[in-house]
Amino acid sequence: MEDTHSTISAAGLWDRLTGLQPAPATWLVITAAVVALAVVAPRPLWLVSRNAVTIAHEGGHGLVAVLTGRRLDGIRLHSDTSGLTVSRGRPSGIGMILTAAAGYTAPSLLGLGGAWLLAAHRITLLLWVATALLLAMLAMIRNAYGVLTVFLSGGAFLLVSWLAPAEVQAAFAYGVVWFLLLGGVRPVFELQRKRRGGGAPDSDADQLGRLTHVYPVMWLLLFHAVSLCSLIGGGRWLLGL
Repeated sequence: MEDTHSTISAAGLWDRLTGLQPAPATWLVITAAVVALAVVAPRPLWLVSRNAVTIAHEGGHGLVAVLTGRRLDGIRLHSDTSGLTVSRGRPSGIGMILTAAAGYTAPSLLGLGGAWLLAAHRITLLLWVATALLLAMLAMIRNAYGVLTVFLSGGAFLLVSWLAPAEVQAAFAYGVVWFLLLGGVRPVFELQRKRRGGGAPDSDADQLGRLTHVYPVMWLLLFHAVSLCSLIGGGRWLLGL
């Protein structure tokens, strides 16, 4: 009986994970976009909400480092919304290049992937995948502030996915994806301004320039292209265009 019950429970869990959810009303999708923009655009709110973009940024470095065969030593997130991901491996080569390029592109590409899942009516799957990624990242955090921010973020996703009604889950999921798409654009412009003023000499773009002997401005243009194209493409998916 216990084995049968476990099988039924596992089947129910799998059905819940892979099942389709109804598309939310258009007004909810647009409202989620407006709220996300209101969190990204004003500087006072951005100074707080940027922490979430940093989680995606450093998580992108870490994920690609692992996927390319590098050894991930740890990730640190700081209260000034900066972060650091340390990995071991060859100091040059395609693995290092992809790892360095993953940071500024990660929030936008995660948002694009999330928009694809939402367009396919996979709201629950999106929430659970995000929770799993945050839990995996939590194991690699090496400072207290980073543990706190990732733990709270993962807890929010877990609570919404398990306890919230369908309408709240949809609003939360669309809000998060809009935030990633919009929030992925601003850091690239911030990096561009810092470099124009002589700051950020060790930025991802500058590191990529040294690794590839390609001007850092070209990497900046790539970051801009990824973030803007993801926003346009993801936005169209979310709006059902």
